[in-house]
Amino acid sequence: MAVESRIDPFTAEIIRESLVSVAEEMFVSLQRTSQSTIIYEVLDFACGITDDRAQLIAQTNGVTAFAGILTYTVQSVLDKFARTDIRPGDVFCTNDPYTGGGTHLSDVAMVMPLFFDGELLAFAANKAHWTEVGGKDAGSWTTDATEVFQEGLQLPCVRLFVDHEPIPGMIDVIRANVRTPDMTLGDLYAQAAGLRMASRRFQEMCGKYGVPLVKTGIAYLLEQGERQVRLDLRKLPKGTFSAEDFIDDDGLTDDPIPIRVSVTITDDEFVADFTGSGPQAAGPVNCTRTGLMGGMRTIFKALTNPDTPVNEGCFRPLKVICPEGNVFSAVRPAPVSTYWETLLNSVDLVWKALAPHMPERTTAGHFLSVCGLILAGPHADTGELAILVEPQAGGWGAGCDKDGESGLVCIGDGETYVIPVEVCEQKYGIRVDRYALSPEDAGAGEFRGGLGLVREYRVVGEAGMFLTTTFGRFKFPPWGVDGGQPGSPNRVEVVRSDGAVETFGKCARLHLRKGDVARLITGAGGGWGDPRLRPAEKVRADVEGGYISARAAREVFGRDAT
Repeated sequence: MAVESRIDPFTAEIIRESLVSVAEEMFVSLQRTSQSTIIYEVLDFACGITDDRAQLIAQTNGVTAFAGILTYTVQSVLDKFARTDIRPGDVFCTNDPYTGGGTHLSDVAMVMPLFFDGELLAFAANKAHWTEVGGKDAGSWTTDATEVFQEGLQLPCVRLFVDHEPIPGMIDVIRANVRTPDMTLGDLYAQAAGLRMASRRFQEMCGKYGVPLVKTGIAYLLEQGERQVRLDLRKLPKGTFSAEDFIDDDGLTDDPIPIRVSVTITDDEFVADFTGSGPQAAGPVNCTRTGLMGGMRTIFKALTNPDTPVNEGCFRPLKVICPEGNVFSAVRPAPVSTYWETLLNSVDLVWKALAPHMPERTTAGHFLSVCGLILAGPHADTGELAILVEPQAGGWGAGCDKDGESGLVCIGDGETYVIPVEVCEQKYGIRVDRYALSPEDAGAGEFRGGLGLVREYRVVGEAGMFLTTTFGRFKFPPWGVDGGQPGSPNRVEVVRSDGAVETFGKCARLHLRKGDVARLITGAGGGWGDPRLRPAEKVRADVEGGYISARAAREVFGRDAT
């Protein structure tokens, strides 16, 4: 069908907003119909629309890095299935970490082709964290896996629905491999419902504006996205900038993993080169190539212009170099279930390299880690298996002219939330003793790093529960800038009923008995500038507000807090 050659910017904007609306309705439908709290409370998912060549043309909020990966997910469908074999009513499913835009097995992506009058015009895609996909541990991700086969059921870009109906054999396979089949299949059907909603709305849009205008509008938006990002790229500092750091460990040994990046910026390209970082690890902190691309798209968008609409054109100047078998680009069958620790470190490395040169756009280091945990065991009231899977929020770094934000989710989690206290207690049969800011004498600077949080879970059931955690930046705290001091580490303290305390960053299946408390502490962000330049009235207000101690006011800031 012929495509109109020109479109005015007003009509193009209407087409863009219509596409965003399609994605947003898919997002709301998925949230309202899912079964897992990590989806409907945390919003650990993302939705997007691509064109028929897998180019992202609209996305929603949720997990930022997911939206950047959806294009690779759709591309995997086009790579595996001939266009003539893709039909209306099909739904494809993948969680393969090594191909198809995968991250870890818990993040399941589903894709539906969007047709109008028999012509394939686009794809709807969503990617959501299922609480349970099988594997050796309840909750599926763990810190001591040694190969991907231990981490859950693998779905290597398979057809899941035909003519809008699920394939019974596929449903049987999934049901047989997960501990909570009703919840897992509920999430599957919620994603499918979101895709069907997107299909209806997309067809309505095509019927209203006509296919030629929709095609022209999509092409215009991709070109405009590239034009805008190239203008923004010219405003960035030019040259090569480097940073080094460490990932705490791989979960199996105590050995830190060295990581490094070299960022080269020209008027035409933004190149991030991770050559020289450590090899893929024996434990599950490995990130795959598509996960790395999600991280790089996130930080590239933040550094260029976070306010402009997101589409594939925005990412055309971005180039990522990383040898296969690197911890940032692991290959099968490396374990990847806590991949986010490494994905987030890739973002943080680029951030760290550019922060001194882009003070108007960046801050000092933040608590970084998702600070994920699983608390699994019999519900104290019902005895049924309860699996709490959630992230935590923490402290962000100070800027060159502002204090850091307190109690926000990490950069990769985007527009997500933590599970409300009341939901945790009712759904998982535990007691939340405390949820508050965690004041620590860290992140000092002319501008102070934001505070982390402390959250305490008390086990009340006779059978106890099992705790798995991965709190990165336990050994290497957030970095400061221009004389600002480092933030504080993330950590978990298990307070036993007899008063004994165990402190760590990672653990797998630690048994908590009745009366034991898991105290989850997220770090403060790094500071910016010499602490002794902080005005005395701000230091006094910090002490009065409980943000820092009187000792820190005297010894670190050089101020009398009285």
